[in-house]
Amino acid sequence: MKLLRYGPVGQEKPGCLDADGAVRDLSGQLPDITAASLSAEALAGLKAIDVSSLPVVQNPGRLGTPYADVGKFICVGLNFSDHAAETGAAVPEEPILFTKWSEPTGPNDPIVMPRGSVKTDWEVELGVVIGTKARYVSLEDALKHVAGYCVVNDVSEREYQIERGGTWDKGKGCDTFGPVGPWLVTSDDVSDPQSLGMWLEVNGKRFQDGNTRTMIFDVAYLVHYISQFTTLMPGDLISTGTPPGVGLGQKPPLFLKAGDVIRLGIEGLGEQEQTVHEWREDLLR
Repeated sequence: MKLLRYGPVGQEKPGCLDADGAVRDLSGQLPDITAASLSAEALAGLKAIDVSSLPVVQNPGRLGTPYADVGKFICVGLNFSDHAAETGAAVPEEPILFTKWSEPTGPNDPIVMPRGSVKTDWEVELGVVIGTKARYVSLEDALKHVAGYCVVNDVSEREYQIERGGTWDKGKGCDTFGPVGPWLVTSDDVSDPQSLGMWLEVNGKRFQDGNTRTMIFDVAYLVHYISQFTTLMPGDLISTGTPPGVGLGQKPPLFLKAGDVIRLGIEGLGEQEQTVHEWREDLLR
């Protein structure tokens, strides 16, 4: 099932995508899609609905994040062997973890560069959405805690991340640096999260063209591993790393500028499109 939310910021309504690609209205079934909607029991109830009986939304307009209350936004760095190679970094022995501080945005919302930024970069990533509480889970049981998957653009400011000391977080947590969606695909509709093609284009030029099979640490291991350090709760989102082709890895490096248009997608999980802007307060929430 493909779950989504549509409408202006703060006024999103719940919906789903039918087999023909039309948006169907779920607001007669629940007020919103929240973390509480992601439990196995709640999802089973949604999947039992005859989607064809739901009203078609003729003009859904803006899409928001696929669920309302995204919890911890946990990211994994250098998790693709071919991406580590392009950056000249050693393959990590354990997952590199960092967090995004800012509130996630919709899949097509604007990206606003921080004031004075000259090294804002792109990263298509597979997002893993937690559906049930996970604490010290075994590797064998890890995927049982996953409600579904989505597309994430892990936008990054490389100067802040690499050149200004401390942790990576300040280059990752800027406002608008976490587009999520267009929808959440429930885990039963993703037969193998480790065989998904993923791509990203800037101004129509393909820069990233990879596959989740080159992950160093797979989805099950990441859920298991992260649950050893923090309790994963329903609505928490894990962004699992990016394949090669980021701006930092170009020769010479290439970074985003105002007016650039980014398109990205993952096989079966939909596509995003964002326009890049210089700092503008009015484009922030």
